[in-house]
Amino acid sequence: MNMFPTMACRRASRQGGLTLIELMVAMVLGLLVAAGIITVFLSTSNSNRAQNQMASLQEGGRFAVTRLKSDLSMANGQYCTNSGGNAHPSSGGPYIDGLRAPTVYAAGGNMVNALSDLTTKASPYPDLSGMTGAYSLPAYLSMRGYDCTADGCTPVDPHGTVAPIPAAGKAVDDRAVGTSVLTVRFLDPSRGWAIVPTGSATGSTMAQQADGSLQITLNPLTDEPPKTDFKDGDLAMLADCSNAQIFAASVTSGVVKSNGTGTASGQNFAQPRGPQGLAAPKLFDFNRDFLTVTYYVKVVDTGDGHTTGALIRRVNGVDNELVRGVERLDFKYGVLDANGNTRFLTAAQVDAGTSDDCPSKVTTPADTTDPGCLWRNVKSIEVDLLMDGQVPLYTLTPEELTYTYATDGDTTPTAPDDHTIKPSDQGFVNQMIRREFTALISVRNFNP
Repeated sequence: MNMFPTMACRRASRQGGLTLIELMVAMVLGLLVAAGIITVFLSTSNSNRAQNQMASLQEGGRFAVTRLKSDLSMANGQYCTNSGGNAHPSSGGPYIDGLRAPTVYAAGGNMVNALSDLTTKASPYPDLSGMTGAYSLPAYLSMRGYDCTADGCTPVDPHGTVAPIPAAGKAVDDRAVGTSVLTVRFLDPSRGWAIVPTGSATGSTMAQQADGSLQITLNPLTDEPPKTDFKDGDLAMLADCSNAQIFAASVTSGVVKSNGTGTASGQNFAQPRGPQGLAAPKLFDFNRDFLTVTYYVKVVDTGDGHTTGALIRRVNGVDNELVRGVERLDFKYGVLDANGNTRFLTAAQVDAGTSDDCPSKVTTPADTTDPGCLWRNVKSIEVDLLMDGQVPLYTLTPEELTYTYATDGDTTPTAPDDHTIKPSDQGFVNQMIRREFTALISVRNFNP
């Protein structure tokens, strides 16, 4: 009997299975491979989240700087009048243009009521509602800044006089601790009604009445606002390329007429000038068309149990959130002084300027020192902005958490807790990517 086929089958049967040791070795190898794949996946995922956060941060920072540039460069813009007149040599050598600030004829509290975010209501600034005669629009109404640290703001805390600008704190809707505030004012160039010669078929016309009042009949041209946009009781601003006048007016059926003379609210110290010799005149509703734009940073909830900062653009008293992820905001002001030199100053230093420090002199019936006159001499504004990634990334290394912020005097990247204003001071977590954005903005309408 042949036994070889049976033995061959037995050998084949023994070779067809795996021992326990072989199985365990295979499982270990499989786990090692899986661990490697998971490690690569986690690393790639973490890297991808960091890259996405950086891309979002960069986009937000660029947008914030661009929006700031658009508004800050317009500070003190008043139709086609800013600086002008005959240039005169300064003691330092350069020639400096004369002043072309609007003349305010409106008496009483109308001017104060027409402006939003007015923090200059006390000494050393004159009380506008108590003026006794026509005056040039004060410089501090074109721009005013507030440098804020963890301990408070200088020259004043804007929340103290403008309650809707929040007080500093860590809670949602507070103003972010250590972030500065800046208010600029300018005329909206897209608004207003062009004044055409009397007898023209289209366009608004102007005439001086027998009682000395100025009367403007609104007849909007194409793309101009409807005449109903001028509200009764609002101040009127009549501007051309040489000067501008602000006066109290009433409106009936689209006819704007300057109010009578006197010192009571709603009256004018004198009647505004008539139509002679005006160059491209235009009428504006001062309350609506003279924009007050305030920038500050507000604490907001990210929705995941954390907070971050949001850049707020406040226009004529209405807040608009522009971009989230803003933690720090600081300004420095490049100012032209009486010697024709440009220096970078803090808000408190600019605010302390008087007529002795300024190239041009403006006197009012209430004050001859022209307090805060350096605000109209700001030629450029240096903006320092710190953005964070909004979403905490706990896989970031200590080196990846470092960042620079020029206002803190950094020259090399520094850990979050080593900065003058720490994220923890503001209620923000450390474990986020942070990057600084800076810009030097030229104020093209500065008025020395």
